[in-house]
Amino acid sequence: MRDDEGRSALSRFFTRRVGGMLVRNTVVSTASFLLGLGVLWLLVESAGMGEVLATAIGFIVAQTLHYALGRTWVFRGTDRAIGSGYLIFLLNAGMGLIITVSMFAALLSFTPMHYLTARVVVSVFAGLAMFAVNATFNFRQV
Repeated sequence: MRDDEGRSALSRFFTRRVGGMLVRNTVVSTASFLLGLGVLWLLVESAGMGEVLATAIGFIVAQTLHYALGRTWVFRGTDRAIGSGYLIFLLNAGMGLIITVSMFAALLSFTPMHYLTARVVVSVFAGLAMFAVNATFNFRQV
């Protein structure tokens, strides 16, 4: 698939503009992730909740913050309406949630990895997938 300038879908990701979006997204993702990690820690350590359910809850809290910051700073200039953009973002986050919880559960089941370390490892894969989907389909910036 080619854009109006003849670039392939993959090559559109390798531009200075998209690199800037990825850097801003990394800052937003890190802040959101730390919030989600804090929620995870509180739910597990203070509330006695199971790690997998607590991960899902922390993920949803973090994604709500991510959307607000992403819309205003990462993907500036999107023409997508706020309501539909948030709905699509949450649907995309559902894909990220499936990746996150599945990989997280697998790492806890098949490795001796601590749950917080496992969550950090999983975030790299889920975060890149979600950036690509949001940049392309939701905010239509790539």
